[in-house]
Amino acid sequence: MTVNITAKKIQISQAFTDYVTKKIESKLDRFFTGDADCKVTLTEQKNMITAEVTVRTAGLIFRSEQKAADKNDAFDACIDRIIRQIRKNKTKVEKQMHSTFVEAFDDSVEEQVDFEVVKHKKFKLRPMSTDEAILQMNMLGHTFFMFKNAETGAVNVVYKRDDDNYAVLEPDEN
Repeated sequence: MTVNITAKKIQISQAFTDYVTKKIESKLDRFFTGDADCKVTLTEQKNMITAEVTVRTAGLIFRSEQKAADKNDAFDACIDRIIRQIRKNKTKVEKQMHSTFVEAFDDSVEEQVDFEVVKHKKFKLRPMSTDEAILQMNMLGHTFFMFKNAETGAVNVVYKRDDDNYAVLEPDEN
């Protein structure tokens, strides 16, 4: 597994880098083959450390973001959450990853049932800017909004993040 560590507005020591690498290898390598990529990002805001861990493998993305006063605590919480995500969705993950998924679970983990879709909704997408989409989302009282980007013509989704900022999901045309 390839591990990339990024720090924003915070200094990290070599000892912490070694700790992160060792922890990922000991906790996550048993679930993934060598072609997995793990990105760890640490950010400091208002005396709180935010750790974000993203693992990409075989078309799947596992992501966790946790805040704590200590970077080790935030990172450890992220790793634990990713392991819970993998265990919770064991059968779905196995089907999607086929033979690349390594059997690292005990039999006591319950099987996940299929998701139930309770509503389908269709609506016309009209071209608008990202700012217009955020305004429309806020007027509707939603936490996300799908729109056609007036600049690119692509379908985008704008959403409100936990930190009260906004983010845009854009398709990758590559």
